[in-house]
Amino acid sequence: MWVVKIGGSLSHDPLLRAWLTQLWELGGGRVVIVPGGGDFADDVRQYQREWRFNDLAAHNMCLLAMTQYAILMQGLLPNLVLAASEARIRTALRDGQVAVWVPTGLMRDTPDQMSNWDTSSDSLAAWLSSTLNAERLTVVKSCPLDADAPLADLTSAGVLDARFADSVRDANYVVELLNKEDVALMRDRLMHVPVA
Repeated sequence: MWVVKIGGSLSHDPLLRAWLTQLWELGGGRVVIVPGGGDFADDVRQYQREWRFNDLAAHNMCLLAMTQYAILMQGLLPNLVLAASEARIRTALRDGQVAVWVPTGLMRDTPDQMSNWDTSSDSLAAWLSSTLNAERLTVVKSCPLDADAPLADLTSAGVLDARFADSVRDANYVVELLNKEDVALMRDRLMHVPVA
């Protein structure tokens, strides 16, 4: 199973449809998409600056922001299966579908290590990859990036969130960063990996 995190920065990019189409056509039964927060999460930041509510509220709102992006994705490609639980994800994959994670199960009543701005959808994708015992986590970004750069450098540059490097330090899955232009590379990878 592969987890593919699609950055919220693609939410206004025509390449979003190409990514979703490739993942659906070639990833059935083995791909789980994690939506970023994008503009929806940016709105949360704005409201928090305006109203000065705590990070726990912002965390819960950002999970809803990711959920909005997940629904947008399914709106573009109705065959994608929205899945809010591990059981629903696994059922979708068993049925040969591609799941889009709806992370509302991570909403909290009290703060924990994930309910702050250091943990964005990047780290949540890493958490899901560990939870699902994924083989690979691919993080798709809009910005130019050096895929061979140390994660600490990408964190300092604001490409990845502050907790991502720690989240994947002991990962038992492959971690890969791709640019939004790498649709063909992802297609090639999916075509050459046998379905389990």
